[in-house]
Amino acid sequence: MINEAILNQLGYSPNEALKEQMDAIVKNTNEFKKIEKHIYDLHNILKVDDSYVAMSNSFNYLKIKLQAKSPELLEEAHEKVQHFADKFKVELKKVEGHETYYIIGFKNSN
Repeated sequence: MINEAILNQLGYSPNEALKEQMDAIVKNTNEFKKIEKHIYDLHNILKVDDSYVAMSNSFNYLKIKLQAKSPELLEEAHEKVQHFADKFKVELKKVEGHETYYIIGFKNSN
């Protein structure tokens, strides 16, 4: 049921395949429970810049896709993502050559 709520918040129409994919994402994302409540907030904040959080088709992670229409808005979107990562201790992986990040999970403090 939690996965269905996450899917709805991100704009998906839940079905069995999407729920299974979301389950795999939750299991693959380090300490997902610690960051899940902040993901929807990030999704909403990024909408202003024509960007969003979505499920990756390539890996079992959520991805942050930045699609701002100008260099200034793109820079602002990157700053929002970095603020999210710093504030909530989220590990991200930037995709080389793309305006995309994977949400790897909660950063463990070592």
